[in-house]
Order: sequence, then C-alpha cells, then structure tokens
Amino acid sequence: MAHTTANNGTAAGSERTAAHTEAELRHFAQPEPDVVPPDGVRRETFLPVTRTALIDRLTRPNAWDDHSEARDASRFFRYLAYWRQQQYAAETLRLEQTYEPFNPDTDLLLTRQYTDAERQQMQKRLVGHMEHLLEQANFVRIDPKDVAKILEGQTHYGLDFELDLDAFEELVICYRGASTKKDQKRTLRKFFRKTEFEVPVFQRLFVLFKIKPDDVRVSEIMKERGVSEKKATKIVKKLRSRLPPAVRADNIYMKMFRDIPRADIEMIFPNTRVKFRMLDKVKLGITGAGGIGAGALGAAGKIAVAASNPIPAAMAIAGLGGVAFRQVMSAFNQHQKYMVVMAQNLYFHSLADNRGVLILLADRAAEEDVKEEILLYSVLAKEQVYREDLEAVDRGIEQFLHSTFGINVDFDLDDALGRLLADGIVSESADGLMYALPPAAAAQHIDAMWDRFLDDLPDTVDGEGREFVGQPGGADSGPVATADAHLSDAAQ
Repeated sequence: MAHTTANNGTAAGSERTAAHTEAELRHFAQPEPDVVPPDGVRRETFLPVTRTALIDRLTRPNAWDDHSEARDASRFFRYLAYWRQQQYAAETLRLEQTYEPFNPDTDLLLTRQYTDAERQQMQKRLVGHMEHLLEQANFVRIDPKDVAKILEGQTHYGLDFELDLDAFEELVICYRGASTKKDQKRTLRKFFRKTEFEVPVFQRLFVLFKIKPDDVRVSEIMKERGVSEKKATKIVKKLRSRLPPAVRADNIYMKMFRDIPRADIEMIFPNTRVKFRMLDKVKLGITGAGGIGAGALGAAGKIAVAASNPIPAAMAIAGLGGVAFRQVMSAFNQHQKYMVVMAQNLYFHSLADNRGVLILLADRAAEEDVKEEILLYSVLAKEQVYREDLEAVDRGIEQFLHSTFGINVDFDLDDALGRLLADGIVSESADGLMYALPPAAAAQHIDAMWDRFLDDLPDTVDGEGREFVGQPGGADSGPVATADAHLSDAAQ
C-alpha cells in the first residue's frame, strides 16, 4: 500500500495527503459526487452512524494488507470500545455520588449533612462534569439568552408560552442532531385538507436546571424593581406558583428529550406558563362580548318593568350571570386543553430523567469517542502522516463519511488524537510523524491496560466524589467482630 510523505507543510503536500487519505478510506465504499453544504449551515461533530456500521466498513479484508490484519483490527476496535465504556463507567460511579445530594428521585438514606460551602462546591463539580460529558457526546450548547432560538413565539403545536429564565440558578441547554421531520396539518387555504410540511427538530435535547432559593430571588426582585421586601416576596410567591410542588430549590434536575420541535423548547421548563394566542383572545372576546351584550340588553328591558313584576328581572339577572359564567368557563377549558396538549407532547418526547440522563450521556460519550478514534486510527495505521498533514486527514475522513453514509459532519480530529496519544496507541516523533501501533499490538496494549485498571483504582470515594484510601483496622476477635469493628470505625 502506498504511503504519503510529508512535503514540509506545503499546500501541495497537504493536498496529496488529503487525496491519499481519501483513497485509503474509499477502499470501504463506492465514491459519490461531492455535495457542498450551503453557506451558513453549521456542521455538527455528532456522527449519526452506529459504531457497528463503522467497524464493518473499516475492517473489510480489502482495506488492509492481508486478512489477518483486518481480523486484528476488528479485535482491536472491540477492545477499544470496551475500554472506553469502562472508563466512562468509572467516571459515572464517581459522578453519581456527587449527584446524590441533589437527586430529586433518590430513594436512598442520606447519612451525611453538607454545609452550604460543600454543596456549592459539589454543585460546581457536578455541572462541570455534565458539561464535559455533553461535549464528549458531541452535543451543542444553546445560550439560554439566545432569544432567537428559544423564545420563537407560537410553537409547532399551536401553543404560546411565557417563560421566566431569571428563576434559574443553573441552566444548561444542549442539543444534538438538528434535522427536520415531516408532519401534517389542516389549513384553510387547502379547504382544511391535510398538508405535509417540514418541522425543524432536535433529535436529542438536554436540559439541566436548578431553581434559585426564594431569598436569593427576593433580593434580585428588590434590586431590579426597587420594591420592598414584602412586595418582592409576594411577586416571587406568585411567580413560583407556576412551579409543581415537587420542584425544590435544593435539587438539580436533568432531562433528556427526543425529536423536540425547535420552537417548543419553552415547553420543557417547569415554570412555563401557557398563554392564549391572539386568535383565542379574539374568539373569546367576540363570543363573550356578544353573549354578555345580548344578555345585558334583555336584562335592561326586564329590569325597566321590574316595578310591576320583579320575577322577570330576577330571571334576567340570573341569565346574565349564567352567560358570564359560561365565558369564564370557556377560557378555563381552553387553558386546560392547552395544558393537556403540552403534557401529552412531553410524555411522548421524554427520554430520560436525572440519574438516567447521567448514565445515558456517559454511554453516548463513550460511543462518540470510539467512533472518532477508529476512524482516525484507520488512517494513521496505514498512512505516513505528519502533524502538518492532519488538516488534510480531517478532510479525507469527512469525505469518507459523506461518500459512504451520506452525512456531512465536522470531524473532531484533535479530540480523537489526544485520546489515542494519551493511551499510547499513537505516538509522535520529534519531527512530528504520527506512529500508530499495528492492530495486533494495539489490541495487546489495550489488554495490558485492562490488567492495570483495577490496580490503579482508589479503594473508594467519599460522598463528594473525592478519592481516598481506606485504613484497615479491627481486633483479633473473629470475623464478625472484626467486620463490626471495621464498619464502626468507618461510621464514626
């Protein structure tokens, strides 16, 4: 198999490296015409293809010098996948202990009380770790202040919301897989026949939030609006009345949704208030004004003759009250209808909550890491690549993904290379040459790392996720007494 030689970083050398890289990868698929994305379209680093599909393409016999090398590559990729999953599993165990004091779904006995300073430190650590997991799982962060993306007015389902973003002490919103799906609706222009249209969606949408404590929010309202503490307390109490009773300020909530229309992000927050659309206001206003107006005119005529016969007047007043009551109930029923629509939509879009989100994200992050690494390794193990050629390698991998799977992504080469270098699967010489272990040697290297894995783990971690080594102890009075002594010492 031909090798590419670096050309001192010149443009010609990079172009040849890109061509060779693409040629290496095109052993696994038939080439297709290039499709250039439109200007302004952001490409995601998320690879919307399974690890199994990639391994199948990258380990075809004709992709390597001989069949045995292809089998070794397949074995190495499996080892690498198990290794990454185990690394994230170990991180998840530590992170779960940090999350336990904030978990609203916990059914475990909390045996330790934390000071405010300790909780603040754990909260900062938890949010930082979650942001790292989201980045590794190739999620894209959305700024909560980005009104253009979040507060887009009427939603896909015809609802309109009002949202108070200032209520949150912590708020992280991320998406992965921005795409579209087809839906149908009836329109007046088509004489109420169903019309198909495209709905922009987020295939995965993550939100982490923590509500500010009442006293903090009261202080903010006093400063922002220049009101007294009593008035600010009333305002906060009214705003917090939108929250479900189970939502507490000392908990951190994490939610994962699937196929959420982009215009419906407001729907996922606990303090969202459903508003009437302008069409509803007009409809309720016209029917209300007409009904009450007609009732008032009829009642006025009957009240005018009330002196001779008061019964018709009383009946007219009662009828007017009934009309007003029906209008109030119409508005109430319309609001309830909106709430049912919102609840049904969230039910079918919900994917995971709280601790389940943590575990799901760790699994997705490991999956994305492995896919990136096996793509890069498949080039470095067969090509002579220098550091100045990595940009061309990046382009070649992106071309392979498009030609093979029809996906247009921004491959994260630097992240994958950093992990391969850290694990010793790839090394860099003084002149910048990237050397990758052959597949058989790479598999043996992962095997040796597994052997050292448990030895390198700490004995345990404390409730804040800090590692420490337990101290042996106990008396020579039998196994039961020794165990009791150990446990009693630990409980002090």
